[in-house]
Amino acid sequence: MPTLYGRKWNIDELKRLTSTLNQLAGIRLVEYADGKARGMRAAEVWTGSGLRFTVWLDRAMDIGPAEFAGKPLAWQFPALGTSAQYEPIGAGWSRTFGGGLVTTCGLTFFGQVEKDGNEDLGLHGRISHIPAENIAVRTGWQGDDYVLTIEGQARQVVLTGENLLLTRRITTSLGATSFQIDDTVRNEGYRATPHMLLYHCNFGFPVVSPDSELIVDNDESVRGRDPVAQSGLAEHTHFGQPETGYLEQVFFHKPRPAADGLVTARIINRALNFGGFVRYRAEELPALAQWKQMGAGEYVCALEPATNHEAPRAALRQQGKLRLLAPGEEIHYHLELGVTQP
Repeated sequence: MPTLYGRKWNIDELKRLTSTLNQLAGIRLVEYADGKARGMRAAEVWTGSGLRFTVWLDRAMDIGPAEFAGKPLAWQFPALGTSAQYEPIGAGWSRTFGGGLVTTCGLTFFGQVEKDGNEDLGLHGRISHIPAENIAVRTGWQGDDYVLTIEGQARQVVLTGENLLLTRRITTSLGATSFQIDDTVRNEGYRATPHMLLYHCNFGFPVVSPDSELIVDNDESVRGRDPVAQSGLAEHTHFGQPETGYLEQVFFHKPRPAADGLVTARIINRALNFGGFVRYRAEELPALAQWKQMGAGEYVCALEPATNHEAPRAALRQQGKLRLLAPGEEIHYHLELGVTQP
């Protein structure tokens, strides 16, 4: 039963008070009309609680801008571009990276630029630049809840290489302050294929501010990726003033899942009593990275559930740690993101 405006409402009450439930919650399909992102398809979602977010359909159904009651959750970057503008070589990925609340990295690789055998691997892989197809939008009552769902598929495929199909379902409901992402990655080819996946969950101001704190439940250990990060380890849960020339810091966390198998990480602005969280199933996503960038004009902290901590794919292969999906094999992932008001 939906909770709105401090009380619960049943179906009949809401039907009598509205001509259409879109007055309270819904999904609107749109197309960008200006700038680098012109022509990009998107879906705008609102739940009636104050939660609003945009699904970038032409970027593998990643989550773009998101807010709650007028306060932004997501960090945004003005480089956002379409899949046609994607530069796969080197760090070209970042020339069309628009931030947003969730950017999917993978499906065969994520991390820094490297070479694995004869294959050149650009920053964070290709999947976030692949348009989704077979889009289905559904809104309606399921029992006592008014449920909003978007489903679609994005295929990463190359001749004589991988043929991986990402099927994504995004679900929320009337009155909700969060949404769920359920992903299935299936190897539809006839050869074993490397699989690596990272969810780049990008929180910006005012979630991230000098008044904010990172809390990772049951965090057993944390280490810096390199000497720069290691030097900031003591302050990894806090955020200073924006700095010109700030060098990014990446930390690798090792949280212990709760009894339900889920890990929760959140950033809370203590001054505003407001923040955001990500919750995910640790069985398939055993690693959690934290990207801390306190640069002036580039002020963001990303929480990144992943299949593994960042490492060269070639090294993972040599160590026997690289996940290979057999033909026909599939793996499922579950995340929830939303607002925290402690």
